[in-house]
Amino acid sequence: MALAQKLQIRQSQALVMTPQLMQAIKLLQLSHLDLAAYVDGELERNPLLEHSNDAETEDAGRDAADPPAEANGATHAADWVGQDLEPGGAAIDGRLDAGLDNVFPDDSPPAAPAPDALGYSQWAAVRGGARENGDYNFEAFVAAEHTLADHLTEQMTLAIAHPGRRLIGRHLIDLVDETGYLTGDLAAVADQLGAPLGEVEAVLAVLQTFEPSGVCARSLTECLAIQLKERDRFDPAMQALVGHLDLLAKRDMAALRKACGVDEEDLADMIAELRRLNPKPGLAFGSVTVQPVVPDVFVRKSADGSWAVELNSDTLPKILVSQSYYARVSKTAKNDGEKTYLADCLQSASWLVRALDQRAKTILKVASEIVRQQDAFLAHGVQYLRPLNLKTVAEAIAMHESTVSRVTANKYMATSRGIFEMKYFFTAAIPACDGVGAHSAEAVRHRIRQLIEAESPTDVLSDDTIVEKLRADGIEIARRTVAKYREAMRIASSVQRRRDKQVAGGRR
Repeated sequence: MALAQKLQIRQSQALVMTPQLMQAIKLLQLSHLDLAAYVDGELERNPLLEHSNDAETEDAGRDAADPPAEANGATHAADWVGQDLEPGGAAIDGRLDAGLDNVFPDDSPPAAPAPDALGYSQWAAVRGGARENGDYNFEAFVAAEHTLADHLTEQMTLAIAHPGRRLIGRHLIDLVDETGYLTGDLAAVADQLGAPLGEVEAVLAVLQTFEPSGVCARSLTECLAIQLKERDRFDPAMQALVGHLDLLAKRDMAALRKACGVDEEDLADMIAELRRLNPKPGLAFGSVTVQPVVPDVFVRKSADGSWAVELNSDTLPKILVSQSYYARVSKTAKNDGEKTYLADCLQSASWLVRALDQRAKTILKVASEIVRQQDAFLAHGVQYLRPLNLKTVAEAIAMHESTVSRVTANKYMATSRGIFEMKYFFTAAIPACDGVGAHSAEAVRHRIRQLIEAESPTDVLSDDTIVEKLRADGIEIARRTVAKYREAMRIASSVQRRRDKQVAGGRR
């Protein structure tokens, strides 16, 4: 077979990621802090971009200094003649490989969602310590100070496995001040989270066993009592002394001896032991300025009972394209290089403004669908979370799953139940026995705990029995899954529970 050279023409279709489209995708996954830093960098690089507040101030000053429009109308007309101030679609299409409609479909569902072609490693490298120019950001490797909240959260991760209780624990930890005391009211916390007061008190009891000793106490008396209990020194006499701290402050030793029922020597030893305790256990971690979480979306209940979703305007950068400045400097361009530079700046600024607008619309669209899917959680509490995944939301709003994943990353939603990360509302699903519908994994764990807590000492439920009871409730689950959930909630096996209940019954 002879080899020969041939010239052939082939026609094919390919998805091209233009720099503008990559920029729009990149902006979606940024938090509002990273977005503000990115926009500040663009403001420094592009002379045609300016903050909207600065533009309003400049316009106001110009209106005050310039003569009336009737007097210099001809001059203004001459300044604006021949200037392409608003780059239209044809102008941009001529400079790019793709048109505006391909990159930013204005609220119209695409014919087919395009797969995500932008690798995450590009931004992971930048945010992980490497800059875009190849240099390392050494500040990214500096260890942050370990705060009291971090210390308590680490212990809570090991001590509490139930998702609902972890949510309550995180909320209580946020209410702990720098001295280690709990400042909030438990009834208000229970009402805000939609959880029983007894459940909140049970979680607080677990938090009070954490280090440093005495943390999460609601008063000085409770703080000292916690530390004495851990030292096994909270006897009736010491309990009476802690309960009469006002007499100790007055140095009324006679009344203290009478209240505690001890002599003078024992009272002196008890007071010395009390002074060795730490009345402010949280100060061991120092004082650190807490950066509060600023929500990107607000969810409020409307008068008609529906949920109103709106963006937080404080997290949205407010920038404009300075058309007047472009009109002035474009007349002074001396060569083609300067004209090309100004045209590129105008095009880049226009794309950035449009990308930010599209980002805000996409966040609002995804947040509205999440609220629609999880309306039962907003109305009744954590235990009513529904199974939800990225695909369900993406199909409902005619977007790709990768877009929804980027929108929900590093974004927070403020609700009547508190501030939650958007990814919190995506939970795993367990199928029903009839094949119709599904149950949330968290609801199944809650049901398993209820069955175990309601069992009697003479009839301890095995994992197989729990599986049968769950199937009777319409939940299709395997025995190994029940065992995995039970171990995650730190619940012993049926054999160990039977022994513990027999021992507890014998003591009674």
